[in-house]
Amino acid sequence: MNTLQFKKNLLGMQENMMNFAMMLTANRDDAQDLTQDTTLKVLDNQEKFVDNVNFKGWVLTVMRNIFINNYHKIVRTQTIVDQNVDLYNLDVTTDSGFNSPDSSYQIQEISKAIEGLNHDLKMPFSMYVSGYKYSEIAEKLHLPLGTVKSRIFFARQELQKTLKDYR
Repeated sequence: MNTLQFKKNLLGMQENMMNFAMMLTANRDDAQDLTQDTTLKVLDNQEKFVDNVNFKGWVLTVMRNIFINNYHKIVRTQTIVDQNVDLYNLDVTTDSGFNSPDSSYQIQEISKAIEGLNHDLKMPFSMYVSGYKYSEIAEKLHLPLGTVKSRIFFARQELQKTLKDYR
């Protein structure tokens, strides 16, 4: 398809493009902007169009991709991270419901179950729950990394058996 035919086909599709853009955006102004962006993008990438390919499908796919990319861009810019909050030291007790008598009883039961583990399982598991990485635990306890991982796994299994009523 030569350049003149390409542009003629693109101009003939403007109504179809506008209808599709309205379906995507549900806003006339946004649909017009999307149609214009798509027209420019298609003209810029004319050399990427392959003859014997559905021209309408190709153009509408370009439009859909532009719409999706714009949506992701908007979501990224609207995501707000409060820089004043210390994300590493959150006050878990106020948001977790630990203040109720039932919750504190359950925590006591869980703590008792952890204390009931044999020493070989309790030490690596307690360190892991406290935030240590596997490699740090292995280094501090002078154990191979695989041994630390398996002991934490077995501690979890033991706790699941002991605390099966709390699931």
